Amino acid sequence: MSVTTLEKDLPRASVRAASEWRFAAIAIALVLIVTSVPYAYAYLTTPPDKQFMGIMFDVPDHAQYFSWMRELAQAPLASNKLTPEPNAPVFFNLLWWGLGQLGRLFGLGYAPMFQIFRLAAGAAFGLVAYWLCAWFFEDRRMRRAAFLVALLTSGFGWVLIALKYLLRLGDLPLQFILLAQIVEPNSFFGILSTPHLVGSALYVVSFVLILKGEVRGQLRYAVAAGLFALFIGWQHAYDLILVYAILGSYGLLKWARDRRLPMYLLKSGLIVFALSCSPALYSVLLTSLDPMWKGVLAQYDNAGVFTPNLLLLPILMGPAFLLALFTTLKDNPVRLSGVDDRALFLRAWFWANFLLIYLPTNFQIKMLNGWQIPIAVLATRGLFDYMLPAVESFVRARRWNWGGDSLRRAAAVALVLVIVPTNLYLWAWRFVDLRRHDYPYYLRADEIRGLEWLEANGQPEEVVLSSLTIGQYIPALTGKRAFLAHWAQTLDFYGKSQMVDEFFAPETGDDRRAQIIQQYGVDYVFYGPVEATAGGYDPGVSSMFEEVLTSPTVRLYRVKKTG
Repeated sequence: MSVTTLEKDLPRASVRAASEWRFAAIAIALVLIVTSVPYAYAYLTTPPDKQFMGIMFDVPDHAQYFSWMRELAQAPLASNKLTPEPNAPVFFNLLWWGLGQLGRLFGLGYAPMFQIFRLAAGAAFGLVAYWLCAWFFEDRRMRRAAFLVALLTSGFGWVLIALKYLLRLGDLPLQFILLAQIVEPNSFFGILSTPHLVGSALYVVSFVLILKGEVRGQLRYAVAAGLFALFIGWQHAYDLILVYAILGSYGLLKWARDRRLPMYLLKSGLIVFALSCSPALYSVLLTSLDPMWKGVLAQYDNAGVFTPNLLLLPILMGPAFLLALFTTLKDNPVRLSGVDDRALFLRAWFWANFLLIYLPTNFQIKMLNGWQIPIAVLATRGLFDYMLPAVESFVRARRWNWGGDSLRRAAAVALVLVIVPTNLYLWAWRFVDLRRHDYPYYLRADEIRGLEWLEANGQPEEVVLSSLTIGQYIPALTGKRAFLAHWAQTLDFYGKSQMVDEFFAPETGDDRRAQIIQQYGVDYVFYGPVEATAGGYDPGVSSMFEEVLTSPTVRLYRVKKTG
C-alpha cells in the first residue's frame, strides 16, 4: 500500500529535500502569477474615466468584507453598515480585524490589502497542501501528483458551458452556473477570486498536529491543534464543524476497529474543543440573541447557493472526486480490520466531509471547503494503486514496449490535465468580464468622487440611498450606512429593493418617498448613471432635497430636515 503507516512519522528526509520544496514552491509561484494576470489586465486597461475596484468575482460579499475591514480598523467591534437600521457594534472577525489593522499601519486601502492577502493565503495553502500530501505518500511522484490535484482540481462545469454554446441554450439556470463557479472545493479559483476561503482551509493543520501527537503520545500537539483551530474559528467559524466532526469520526472508526476507546484521541478532542469552541459559541449567540444578526442569518437562503444534489455533485467536483469515490469504495469502507491509522483517518475525513456537505442548514456549501485535499490523496491512490496495475497488465498482455516509470509519469500528467479545464474557463472568463470595463467591477470617476465626498462629509451613522450597484460599495468606501447593499446583510433585502425601485420610479408620489426617508432615516440620495436608468426620477426636482455635489454624471442630494 502506498499510504504510509501512522507508526512512521512525517517522512522527514524526503520532505526536507531541497528539490521537493523547490517543486512545491515553483508550482505555487506559477499559480500565484497566473491568478494575478487578470488583476494586472484590469488595472492596466482601465479607461481614464473609470476605476477598477479590485474585485473580479462576488462583489457583494467582498464589499461586505471590506466594510468589516474598515470598521474593525477603527474599533475592536463593528456594526453592520450594510443596512440602514441602527445596530450596536457587536461583530468581530479576526481576519478582517487583522487586515484592517495592517492596512491602517501601512496606509493601504482594501484593494492592495486584498492582493497581499490573496498571495499570502494562496502560498500558505499550497505549502500546507504539499505538507499533507508528503505526509500521506512516500513515493515522490504520487505526492507531487496529489499536491497538483489539490491545487488545481475542478469539476465538469466546462462541459455545461460548451453545451450551452454548442446547442445555443441561452442563459443557464443558477443551479447549473454554480456547478462551475462554487469556490469552496476549488483551490485555484479560490486563490484567484476568494482567498479568505483558501485561507480558512488551513484548518487542516489541526489534523496534522493531532495525528503527529498521536504518534508521539504527546498532548502538547493537541494544545497546538486547539489553538490553531481557535485562530481559524475567529475567522471562519463554520470550519470548526469540520474540525470537530472529522476528528470525531476518526475516533469512532478507531474505536470500532480496535474495540477499545482511543484515549489519546478522546483527550485531545476534549482539549481541541475546550480551546477552540468560543468562536462557535459567539456565532451562535450573535445570531440568536441579537435581532439584527438573527435577521441576517435568516436571509442566507436569499443567495440560493446550496450543495448540489448527489446526481449533480460529480459535475461540481469533477474527475478527481469520481476517482476518489472509486478508490474508497474499492477499499471497502465498512472493512476496518487491517486498515492502518493513516488510511483510517483518510477514510474518516472523506466520508464525514461527504455527510457534512448535506447538513440541513443554509450554510451547508461551506462544508465543501478543504474537501479537495482528501479527494486529491484518494484520487492519486486510486490512479497508482488500482488503475495503473490494470493498465500495465493490459500493456504486458499485448507485449507493448511501454510501461514502468514512463507509464507512471504519463498517468500523473494525464490526471492533472483532466482536472484543469473548468479552471481554465474560469480564468479566461475573467478577461471577458473585465474587458467590458463596466459595473460591478468598475465605477465611473464621478461615482468615485461622489463616494469620496460622502467619506469626507457628514457622520458615520448617516444613511445613503442609492441603487444596489453603488450601495454595495458605500459602507466600505465611505463608512456611511447603505440603504441597500447586500442580499443578507441588508435587512428585508427584497423589501428594500422594491423601495429603491419605487423611489426612483417617476410615477411614485413624494409622499411615498418621504415615508421611506422618514422610516429609515435616509440622509443622502446618490444619483448617478445607474440610478438615472432605474426609473428616471431625479431628486433635484423635489423640494425635499438640496444638492451638495454636482459633476457631469453624478449628483449628491442631502435630505432637508423638517421640524
